[in-house]
Amino acid sequence: MTLGQIGFAGDDQVVPFQVEGLDARGRAVQLGPMLDAILARHEYPEPIARLLAEAVTLTVLLGTSLKFSGKFIVQTQSDGPVDMLVADFSTPDSIRAYARYDEDAFAQAKANKALEPHELLGKGTLAFTIDQGSHMQRYQGIVELNGATLEEIACAYFRQSEQIPTEVRLAAAQLYAPDNTGDRKHHWRAGGVVLQFLPESPERRRQPDLPGGDVPEDPDDDDVDYDEFEEDEDWEEARALMETIADDELADPQVGSERLLFRLFHERGVRVFDPIVVRDNCSCSREKIKSVLDGFDQDEIAESVEDGKISVKCEFCSTNYQFDPSEIDG
Repeated sequence: MTLGQIGFAGDDQVVPFQVEGLDARGRAVQLGPMLDAILARHEYPEPIARLLAEAVTLTVLLGTSLKFSGKFIVQTQSDGPVDMLVADFSTPDSIRAYARYDEDAFAQAKANKALEPHELLGKGTLAFTIDQGSHMQRYQGIVELNGATLEEIACAYFRQSEQIPTEVRLAAAQLYAPDNTGDRKHHWRAGGVVLQFLPESPERRRQPDLPGGDVPEDPDDDDVDYDEFEEDEDWEEARALMETIADDELADPQVGSERLLFRLFHERGVRVFDPIVVRDNCSCSREKIKSVLDGFDQDEIAESVEDGKISVKCEFCSTNYQFDPSEIDG
């Protein structure tokens, strides 16, 4: 990029930003080829793919704020047709994800036209997990699936966990375009913005930036009056601006993260920082799976053999690994 030109992050890059006039900062992203690759290998029904796309978007927005080497995991567990969503971000840039659903239960939900997010998920929990490795304590926050959308549930988590005021916007969409043969083919896209109120002035208490920052020693600090943040005029303005974001803006490749941020905050002065690339990159390997199989006893190994081989399929990336029973040190 030459002097005087303005660069744009484009797809699959998280854009950190700061709105100094509102004492707010956050991250914005548009996901394209990376997200499409994750969803294409599983061939989920459209409503389930949309749910997982939003979970991936939320995960990369929050996971890319980690200030240490580790993992950030977003996971739902529930009693609906989609009983589990998992999106797993590993620093500095790797994301993987999958959804687990009951085909018969989904078919019944489809027949009943009960395909809204809260109907597919049912009752259960949403968990945010920060894992800094085996020698560090895990941090996990859990909230009930109380909301019509994953976006609403995530916002409820931040309110109930008594962390800093946070607003989240998420959206996913399918775009259709002709391929090389002229056939109409769809591509998944998604976008999102997370905005947090983080005043730096001494008269305003500054809270840890979580998930992603330093894990608080006492997240249930009764000395902090969080209601005062909700009543702050700057934060009320920031929230009002976030509410003007349309779903199609978030996923539209012609809008882009920087253009959206300028549209929202140019009157207050928005500053963007170097984007963070995110990649479709599963952490599974033949060596890791073999180490798990090595922990099986002889009976478990025998039960796992089919047609003379032990086959293991990664739920995240759908890679199939095959082992000869003689390879396993059971």
